[in-house]
Amino acid sequence: MIPELPHTFWALAGMVSLAVVFGFLIVWVSKKFKVEGNPIVEQINNILPQTQCGQCNYPGCKPYAEAIANGDAPINQCPPGGQEGIKKLAELLDMEVLELNPENGQEAADQVVEIVEADCIGCTKCIQVCPVDAIVGAAKQMHTVILDECTGCDLCIPACPVDCIIQIPAPIPAQLHRQTKPALLHTIEEASSW
Repeated sequence: MIPELPHTFWALAGMVSLAVVFGFLIVWVSKKFKVEGNPIVEQINNILPQTQCGQCNYPGCKPYAEAIANGDAPINQCPPGGQEGIKKLAELLDMEVLELNPENGQEAADQVVEIVEADCIGCTKCIQVCPVDAIVGAAKQMHTVILDECTGCDLCIPACPVDCIIQIPAPIPAQLHRQTKPALLHTIEEASSW
């Protein structure tokens, strides 16, 4: 004679069965209807200089690339990319080459920033605004700039309350010195080769 199982067991078994069925259904639907990213956005983003400076009126290069791809922004709003970047974007998108919009800033010579160590009070305000984490230091300690990481966006200059951050020429030309970093390392091979 088989003992009778309590009703709570059958209720629990039914709920677990439903959870498993719905779990498989969710996985199947997510794979079946997966939305791929827009490849043109990635191509535009690869042309942009990745300074994340916000001079284009977008919080970073990727949002600006998305706006260009959607037709919400013109291709001439990136001062760090300069006229050369505008030419590359125009070629990619088969558009007319525009002049850099002066409202977004001017194309600057290849510069980075340096902290005058004797004047630094260690307030960390420059660290907080650096979009590429090129500034290192601790609270109430002297800070310094990692020149290889600095993109020259100059966002740290107005943030400094004691004006101890200055612009200096990049040690050697950026096109020779800095390697362009991929937005995302898609595969292990790319990651190991970089």
